[in-house]
Amino acid sequence: MVETMNNSDLPILLVDDEQQILFGYSLILRSSGIENIITVKDSRKVMPLLEKQQVALVVLDLIMPRISGMELLEKIRLEFPRLPVIVMTAINELEKAVECMKAGAADYLVKPVEESRFLSSIQKVLELEDLQHEITSLKKHLLDGELENAEAFSPIITRSKKMLAIFHYIEAIARSQKPVLVTGETGSGKELISRIIHLVSGLKGEFVAVNAAGLDDTMFSDTLFGHRKGAFTGADKDRVGLIERASGGTLMLDEIGDLSKSSQVKLLRLLEEKVYYPLGSDMPEKSNARIIACCNLDLEKLISDGQFRKDLYYRLCGHQIQIPPLRERPHDVPLLLDHFITESSVSLKKKKPEPSPEIISLLCNYHFPGNIRELQGMVHDAVARHGSGKLSLDSFKGLMKKRGHISPPRQSAPEEGTVSLGDIFGHFPTLKEVEDHLISEAMKCAHGRQGSAAALLGITRQALNQRLKKKGGAA
Repeated sequence: MVETMNNSDLPILLVDDEQQILFGYSLILRSSGIENIITVKDSRKVMPLLEKQQVALVVLDLIMPRISGMELLEKIRLEFPRLPVIVMTAINELEKAVECMKAGAADYLVKPVEESRFLSSIQKVLELEDLQHEITSLKKHLLDGELENAEAFSPIITRSKKMLAIFHYIEAIARSQKPVLVTGETGSGKELISRIIHLVSGLKGEFVAVNAAGLDDTMFSDTLFGHRKGAFTGADKDRVGLIERASGGTLMLDEIGDLSKSSQVKLLRLLEEKVYYPLGSDMPEKSNARIIACCNLDLEKLISDGQFRKDLYYRLCGHQIQIPPLRERPHDVPLLLDHFITESSVSLKKKKPEPSPEIISLLCNYHFPGNIRELQGMVHDAVARHGSGKLSLDSFKGLMKKRGHISPPRQSAPEEGTVSLGDIFGHFPTLKEVEDHLISEAMKCAHGRQGSAAALLGITRQALNQRLKKKGGAA
């Protein structure tokens, strides 16, 4: 059985009994950046080929010897019902067009077909198939509830339902070639999410990141597209741009909202035409890099203020991911706290300290304007300062006061699906039953790691270990 692939990986099959037609339209496809093409002159070879080889779509002539195009269309729709077929023929009759469309043709083109009309039809059919594939994939992920690439998401420490939903969405859209717009506040993990998209996509090329903030139009063009020798004073040799380095891979553009208007036009051309011009060159270069754009600004507001192009925004929104801020993921705070304490202790070559329950309570009620990056910095500073076995609450409070961000206690509404104690135990439980249940749930959430489980419970690792011993489950 042929392995299932994304449409962008599959060839386009051209079927026509005239070699000149096959050559001409193959040339048009290649000039537009589509290199993977199969041509068949003998219509009898089409069905055996489709049995062995997956294709993205079939472009089919109607009038052919031996097996007619109409007969082939009916066979393809019967045996490969999800394979799109575009009919391209010299028959300019409404009745024949209606007959083909009823038989399942995706489009009907009359020869000679203009290049723009031909390419537009191909593009629309491929985009529709990609969309259908993504919807099917997303349904599968949502119904199965299991991640196919769980290891790829391991750098993100979370048990948030919102984040898990994002993981499933990433798996559904990762192999699409459409741009991805990743939005979220500063420090929320946009670059990490972008790297995971690249990893899950299976692209063979590099992941190349560039920060667009602070780049004027010339610097943007030179950085992204490169230049030719003599393009400007000091350009004594050719320079390869980052878009070429990302060939066959992913180019991540961070802080996309800071792009100048002229740079936005150049990026729009890259997205629309898949071509770019190095500085000092009149010859267009092709690009097959996937684009991921990241932004911490409100792009829709920038559009209304006239600072960002609406057409570019919609081009970038092939897929969109909004990363929730850390204050909307309070249950992740204890897990992240334990992770960053371990990380900082290793880097500073110190014995791992224990956080007090007061620290966990303080952090869970803090609104983290700098998100995960801010928490990481706070923990590193606290570990660097501590000299005993416990972290100092004052270290965290001091940083919050310095930044003017002390928050009142969080008044969270219960999450959807919240159940009462009676629902869990079948009766109102004793304190011992609640304690045992909480310890079991914490150990499950922390995947058996006592340090993380203790952080979730707001107790020390030693206290948790003692309770586990009493239950007969000490590690």
